[in-house]
Amino acid sequence: MPQRILVTGGAGFIGCNLVRHLLERTDASVTALDKLTYAASPAALDGLPADRFRLVVGDVADAGVVDPLVAEHDAVVHLAAESHNDNALVDPAPFVHTNLIGTFTLLEAVRRYDVRLHHVSTDEVYGDLALEDPQRFTEDAPYRPSSPYSASKAGADHLVRAWVRSFGIRATVSVCSNNYGPWQHVEKLVPRQVTTILDGGRPRVYGTGSHVRDWIHVEDHNAAVLAVLERGTVGETYLIGADGERSNLDVVRTILRLMGRPEDDIDLVADRPGHDLRYAIDASRLRADLGWRPSYDGLEAGLRTTIAWYEANEAWWRPAKAATEAAYAARGQ
Repeated sequence: MPQRILVTGGAGFIGCNLVRHLLERTDASVTALDKLTYAASPAALDGLPADRFRLVVGDVADAGVVDPLVAEHDAVVHLAAESHNDNALVDPAPFVHTNLIGTFTLLEAVRRYDVRLHHVSTDEVYGDLALEDPQRFTEDAPYRPSSPYSASKAGADHLVRAWVRSFGIRATVSVCSNNYGPWQHVEKLVPRQVTTILDGGRPRVYGTGSHVRDWIHVEDHNAAVLAVLERGTVGETYLIGADGERSNLDVVRTILRLMGRPEDDIDLVADRPGHDLRYAIDASRLRADLGWRPSYDGLEAGLRTTIAWYEANEAWWRPAKAATEAAYAARGQ
């Protein structure tokens, strides 16, 4: 197990949860590198042990910041990314900068210092599946990204694999389904609906709500990342999923029911351009090779704890909620 781990995007949703996971479950010291954009939360890193953790503010695409940091560490988990599809449709440039240039910059640093790299990607790189299709994505699925966000992540994945083959860097890739859990920005589906309901509002769902996503709690995702970092085979890709396929409408109805509201208390709004129909992950390689299993018994169990977290942490999400709703109103969403 590496003893000095750098987490890029470490103040973001998955990143801050991973930092806490590593500090709780390993003896490693952890550095979080984060640009602290609107989606980051330094507060999520408050109270961590000063002798084992530090936060460095910087851009993953800045070699002057990245190189000396990588040189100080045994391993890097690369999570830094622009990830919100709606924002990518308005302005794709930050997605190209962070997801492609940032990944290139990091790859050159780990090549220079021979540091182990784990790169975290998204199932959106595979495009989508038909709603009635029984198949799920596997590690051999062709790449068919359909948005500026997913295209930039697909490009980053290809760069990592090319650096493994061309330069022999020690890297693995994981491709994960939709995460949810504590510290997630309110622009994302689950926290947006939960906080809207807490405010007494009606959730809004794109189109008919029939789009299917494969859901996993962030704690289970990060346990899988740690398993790959510890025991994964260099050059391999592992899909991370918890058999959590649910339509967006079903997810929102479940949240409403868990929060004591009628399940039909929903407004359907115009669909967004290029909206993928269905994602579904086959995580059998991860389970067979590394022995990973999800700890949450289904989506509802994870949603209960997530709802409770947002109920207890209004002071954290309230400022972001106001800004996010204003941005959506300006776009007519």
